[in-house]
Amino acid sequence: MPTILLIEDEPALGMIVRDSLEVRGFEVLYAADGEEGLAVFREKNPDLIVADVMMPRLDGFTLAERVRQEHPYVPIIFLTARSQTADVVRGFELGGNDYLKKPFSIDELIVRIKALLNRHAPTRPTAPGRLTIGRYAFDYPKQKLFLNGTETPLSHRESELLKRLYEQRNQVLERSGVLLELWGDDSFFNGRSLDVFITRLRRHLKDDPQVQIVNVRGIGYKLIV
Repeated sequence: MPTILLIEDEPALGMIVRDSLEVRGFEVLYAADGEEGLAVFREKNPDLIVADVMMPRLDGFTLAERVRQEHPYVPIIFLTARSQTADVVRGFELGGNDYLKKPFSIDELIVRIKALLNRHAPTRPTAPGRLTIGRYAFDYPKQKLFLNGTETPLSHRESELLKRLYEQRNQVLERSGVLLELWGDDSFFNGRSLDVFITRLRRHLKDDPQVQIVNVRGIGYKLIV
């Protein structure tokens, strides 16, 4: 039975979501704010987190950032009233896997939970060690790039994307596959978010002209090293 950690500061909504998940066979751990949610996460190690963004004591984005420092792979779904591109991109950057805008359908939440559990449950990917990308050293577990003694920290989403580009280096990394794996769906909106992260990676890698991330029109991207 999958265990879901639900972190929601609106008691009525929290009760509705918890009861709906339990009826469908999930074990639900409930927390009323971010600090409590982080404590429950550390104690119980749930299979997936559903967290509101705007919460007292510790907001959802900060919660995700702290969770990612301890656990790179547990899926995180944000519940948010925010819909601006910058807010959504920041949520993905800090390690979120999906988001639902309030008010949302319980059935849609269930579908997204099952999709994430199916992608993440069978195996946990093995984190590679330090990788060489041209003149750069990429420390995937620590989410850092190194060049000539200079250290550049990467966000969780930047690290995941760069790892996949490295694994497919000098070959095409399909755009749709990356969106489904890291964003949860290949919608236009998520595609724009992916473009933002590709631009950021290009900026991080700009000091080695032999390293390029090129667009393959209509298909995806290629890391040339």
